[in-house]
Amino acid sequence: MPCLARSAADGEIEKITLGHPLLDDYLVFVAARARVNTWLAVAYDLKVFFEVAGKEPAAVTTADVFAFLSAQRAPRRGERVVRLEDGEAGLAARTIARRLSSVRGLYGYLCAREDTGVRRNPVPASLAARRPGARRGRGGVPLIRTPRTLPRILAPGEVDALRSALRTHRDRAMVDAMVLGGLRRCEVLGLRLEDLSAGERRLFIAEGKGGRQRVVPVSARFFAAVGAYLESERPAAAATRQVFVVLKGARRGEPLSAAGLDEILDGARSRAGLERATCHQLRHTCFTRLREAGMALEAIQAQAGHASIESTRLYVHLANDWLGKEYLRAAEAIEAQAAPAAGDAGR
Repeated sequence: MPCLARSAADGEIEKITLGHPLLDDYLVFVAARARVNTWLAVAYDLKVFFEVAGKEPAAVTTADVFAFLSAQRAPRRGERVVRLEDGEAGLAARTIARRLSSVRGLYGYLCAREDTGVRRNPVPASLAARRPGARRGRGGVPLIRTPRTLPRILAPGEVDALRSALRTHRDRAMVDAMVLGGLRRCEVLGLRLEDLSAGERRLFIAEGKGGRQRVVPVSARFFAAVGAYLESERPAAAATRQVFVVLKGARRGEPLSAAGLDEILDGARSRAGLERATCHQLRHTCFTRLREAGMALEAIQAQAGHASIESTRLYVHLANDWLGKEYLRAAEAIEAQAAPAAGDAGR
C-alpha cells in the first residue's frame, strides 16, 4: 500500500514519495515540470488509486480502472445525501476526472520508459464512439462527463466592500493585482521587485501557468497601492526579492505563502459580510468586466495567459451586458426585416 510522505525545508516541499520505486520515479518527473500543488495532487491521486486497486502497477488492468470509477462514485454519506450543485452522492466529477488524469499520466510515463513491464495504458481516453467510423478518443464517450458550470464573480459593490475591509496597503495591492490585472494567486505571490514597471504600468509574469511568461498592463490603482506598501510597510531588512512579504511575527520579511494570502482574503470577506470572495473569483471578475467593456477576446486571452482561446470564451457567457446588447441588436435587425414583409402582405 502506498504511503504519502513529504519532506520540507524552509517551509518549501522538497520531496514527495509514495514508497514504491516506479511511483516515486514518476513523482520526481512530475516535480520537474509542475508546481508544488500539482505535484502534491498527483501524489495523492496515485495513493488513492493504488489503495483501491491493491495491485502492482504492471498488474493493473482496464477492469481495475472501471472498478476504481465505481468506488469513487459510491455514496459518501448515504444514498439520500447528494450535493446541491450536481445531485451526485459520490465524489465530484471533476475530482474523479483529475484522478483519472493523474493515473493516465503515470502509465504514459511507464509505457514510455519500456523497462517497467507496462506495455499499454490501462486508462482509456474514452469509450468507443457511438457513430460508426469515428476515431476512438475523438467523438467517443468520455469516462467522466464533467459539468460545464460558469464560475461566480463579484459585483462591483462587493469588490468595493472587500477592498474596504482590507487592513494594509499590501493586501489592497494583492487584491488589485487580481481584480484589475487578472493575476492568479501564484502569480501575485511570485512577483519580484524587478517585475514591476510603474512607469509603463506593466507587470512581468515570470512564471505563469504552464511555464508561460507574459507582460500585462495593470491599472494605476494597483501601482498606487503597491507604492504605498513598499514605502511604508515592507520591512527594509527583507532579504527576498519577492514583492509581497510577511509583515508581522517570526516570519517577518519572508515571502508570503498561499495559505497566508487565503487567510487575509478570508478575514476581509468575513468583515465585509460577503458569502464568497476567492482569489480565482477575483480573477474571473476582472476578465468578465473587461469583456463587458468591449475588450477583444484575443486581448483577454493574452492578459489571462490562456494557452487556448477556448478557455477565454467563458467570459463571453459571463458578460451579461455584452450578451444582452448583442441580442437586442440582432433582434432589432430581425424585426426591421420582418416589418416590410408584413406591410406587403397587408396590401
